[in-house]
Formats: sequence, structure tokens, C-alpha cells
Amino acid sequence: MAYHLAHEGISRVDKILHCHREFLDIELNKDELADLAGRYSALVKEAVIACDGVPGALEFLKKNIKELPIFVISGTPETELRDIIERRDMADYFTSIHGSPRRKGPIVMDLLFEHSLNGPDCLFVGDAMTDYHAAEETGLQFIGRVGRGDVNPFPDGTTIIPDLTGLSI
Repeated sequence: MAYHLAHEGISRVDKILHCHREFLDIELNKDELADLAGRYSALVKEAVIACDGVPGALEFLKKNIKELPIFVISGTPETELRDIIERRDMADYFTSIHGSPRRKGPIVMDLLFEHSLNGPDCLFVGDAMTDYHAAEETGLQFIGRVGRGDVNPFPDGTTIIPDLTGLSI
């Protein structure tokens, strides 16, 4: 659990490989890895689709859909991520949606280039250290979202918010 919490935001495939290798001394082949990742997906996907959204997120998206390019960058497998967002009827709010296996930093760099964006003028709102690191390595401003009662994983001095109700441009 400590490994998972310290590496939130990375691909579940990476986590499954790491845990099997480091804790179980098992080297998974491609088929075994695909089976485990598929079983994990089946366990969580419907719950993610059905769960409540982050307070303030939908309001922020509705208010800013025409004002800002807004992207999703996640450690969730991209095909699954797109399906979740479609089924939550939220796809139209985003300029584009990106998931694993690509890493967040290179995705951000590509988006900055493709959309002629200046990193310091952009904001990355994230809930994991992989988000923080992607923002740091690409020159974006960062705000960490730490839910009420959750442990703050971010370095001292990082701006954090409990939800998106106060987020505005």
C-alpha cells in the first residue's frame, strides 16, 4: 500500500509489474500482465463511472469550456479513460484526453507544442506526485488537490485545495 500511495498517478501496469517483481519475486509475461490489468479494470471501472465527481469540477468545466483549453492527463489506460469520460458525459469539456502507457511529462510537452502554449502560463491541477513532477519538469504552475481527511503527498509550500469549488481563472 505504501508503494501505491507513493506512486499514485502512474500506470497500473507499472504498479502490477513492480509489486510482482519486488514483493513476490515473480516476473510476469505479457499475457499474465494483460490478464491482471484486465481483472483490475473490471473491478474498478464501473465504480469510477458511478462515483461522485470532485465538488466544483463540473461547474468549473461548464464555466470555462469556451475560455480555456482543458486537458485530462492520467495514469489510467487511455482507452479506458476515454470510455469513462464518455460514459460520464464529460468528453465535450476537454480539448483532449490522455492516459497511459505514455508518461505525463512527455504528454504535457507535446500539448504545449501542439497548442502553442507557454508552460508558466498554464496550470496543472493534480492529486498525485506524478502530477506534481510532470508540472515541475515542464514548467507549469501546480495546484495539488488533497481531499478533506486525505494525506497531503506534496512538498511543503505547495498550494493545495480540497476540491475545485474555489478554482477560477
